[in-house]
Amino acid sequence: MIPEQLFLASDAALRDVVDQLTARHLSAPAPQEWTQIPDPTIRDIVSRHAYDEAWIPGVIAGRSAADGDPFVDADLLGDDPVAAYDALNDEAGAAVRAGATADTFRFTYGDYPAAEGFAHLSTYRAFQAWLIAKLLGIPFRFSPELIAGLNEHVVSHADEWREFGVFPPAVDPPEGADDETRLLCAVGFWQP
Repeated sequence: MIPEQLFLASDAALRDVVDQLTARHLSAPAPQEWTQIPDPTIRDIVSRHAYDEAWIPGVIAGRSAADGDPFVDADLLGDDPVAAYDALNDEAGAAVRAGATADTFRFTYGDYPAAEGFAHLSTYRAFQAWLIAKLLGIPFRFSPELIAGLNEHVVSHADEWREFGVFPPAVDPPEGADDETRLLCAVGFWQP
């Protein structure tokens, strides 16, 4: 799977979870370790994802927040958070499908080659989709294609990224584990 396809599959996975959120879900507390926002709710987490989606066209064009951040104080979710997120998700996907990608993605934490940048963006989306769904009891499974792409582009970096706090320690998979469980164990997110 090419990095752009991994991004699109991960973005679709997160959207699948966001599209199942209700007002009750959005007001539910989120784990503090997911964000630096004090006492976060799921709406706060979706707001951070909306912010990230809003930046995709700029990031893949080589821009960064250092160039100016038009979204920093914007209410990107408004009165209909799911619809607002979906609109930003549509724009991000269209920008990636258009194919004009800079060689370097300039994130706030450093500059990375585009292929690795797409892996970073995909990691954030895919595993947050799973974590949000798990927390809220929303039905969700990774597609076989997404599992293969994450194994190819993310798991190979898991130990390195674990040193930066991206992933918790790996977990030994249970006997007879399926592909999704083995992936989640490799990045330390699996829970019985």
